[in-house]
Amino acid sequence: MSKNVRKICLWAVGIALFVVLSMCLQVPVFENYYLCLGYIVMAVYCYSFGTPGGTVVGVLGTVLYCVVISGLRGMPGWALGNIVIGILLGRAFSLTAPMKRGERMAVCAVVIIAACAAGILGVKSLTEKILYAQPFLLRVGKNMTAFIADAAVLILSLPICEVLARPAANLFPELAVRR
Repeated sequence: MSKNVRKICLWAVGIALFVVLSMCLQVPVFENYYLCLGYIVMAVYCYSFGTPGGTVVGVLGTVLYCVVISGLRGMPGWALGNIVIGILLGRAFSLTAPMKRGERMAVCAVVIIAACAAGILGVKSLTEKILYAQPFLLRVGKNMTAFIADAAVLILSLPICEVLARPAANLFPELAVRR
């Protein structure tokens, strides 16, 4: 099997895992918002397979999840926001690889907060302002719970990323990012 076919299959598995974790393990946090555990998969893919893999998994996982759960409602904002989150997360993981573990985790946590702010409070809110003609600050306020919950899931997924990086590299040496 060629490298490109293996990559597409690996990304498809990640997208499926994103959807399954998002749908099956719904942990309520706020009034009507559940932790999106699919972000764990996105983080692991960004960490183990690089920025493109994690971003594709996060964006297409969100698209499929939204289509299955609620149709297209909310999907454009989430998908566009996840592009920003995936790119920033993947770059942070790549650039911090040479750092010591503690320093890397601290820097990555700060980047996760900034990426979620840009992706959810910025891009998602702006997209919803345009689509639904609601005031931007109202959308930011409504997206604040998602920002907090998703940033928390991504930060808590950092140790999982480290644990799964070695098995990922052993299983898919030609696709994994070298650490």
